[in-house]
Amino acid sequence: SPLMEEFFDWCRQQAVLTGSKLGSAIDYALKYEETFKKVLEDGRLVLSNNLAERAIKSLVMGRKNWLFSQSYEGAKAGAIIMSLLETAKRHGLHTEKYMNYLLDHLPNEETLAKIEVLEDYLPWSEIIQKNCQ
Repeated sequence: SPLMEEFFDWCRQQAVLTGSKLGSAIDYALKYEETFKKVLEDGRLVLSNNLAERAIKSLVMGRKNWLFSQSYEGAKAGAIIMSLLETAKRHGLHTEKYMNYLLDHLPNEETLAKIEVLEDYLPWSEIIQKNCQ
């Protein structure tokens, strides 16, 4: 992109004190110039980490509360459920419908030991996509 090239050319032309905040920022930008340019090659990449930060916000908000879980097993179960819900969101599911579907159908399965059975309940499975959006 011409704008990005102009920015990096500007960075190379600056005479700033090494170690100053601006100097450190320019050094960082030039050190990772090729990495920053990769975002222009693949439309799925983003320059900002805002989406990732937003995705883990609910985890960060509850972190202190979970220090007081009654048991290791309870904390582990909570982590599994939250991970599953966040994955469901990323796959476009309505999380309440998804949880209701799991609670309605999983207890009726003959066995949960078979991976093929569990795979049908993952957020990206065809049947879940059909029933939980």
